[in-house]
Amino acid sequence: MIATLTRPAFADVRIRDARRLPLAPAERQAAPADVYRQGEDLVARFDLPGIDPAEDVTVELEGRRLVVRGERRDHRDEDAEGRRYSEVRLGEFRRVVPLPKAVDGESVTAAYDAGVLAVTVTGVFAGTTPQRIEVTTAA
Repeated sequence: MIATLTRPAFADVRIRDARRLPLAPAERQAAPADVYRQGEDLVARFDLPGIDPAEDVTVELEGRRLVVRGERRDHRDEDAEGRRYSEVRLGEFRRVVPLPKAVDGESVTAAYDAGVLAVTVTGVFAGTTPQRIEVTTAA
């Protein structure tokens, strides 16, 4: 016996009012990021197109965590009538990058260019060389 399950087209798509209600906490997203080691430094690059980094983004150190948070705002006219389909998520975002050790704020730099926020934590991997552990098997 073969059963075919169907669901309406665009069942997962929500159309929001043009005024863009704030996102519920469960809908808040993390900013897309590339995090990698470059020598003894950690580099984190976040895709944040269309935001004002001076007003809408904060970069903080919380112990051994690098925290990037902010808000993507809709700057379009509120008087627009009707509905629209938008794949750009608006609202708050937050991303936490764990660090191998605590650092001071002076070793962190952040620069925003062409929609990408690049955060560099200088020297965070100094003295943290990996150590290989032998794996034994039972006879």
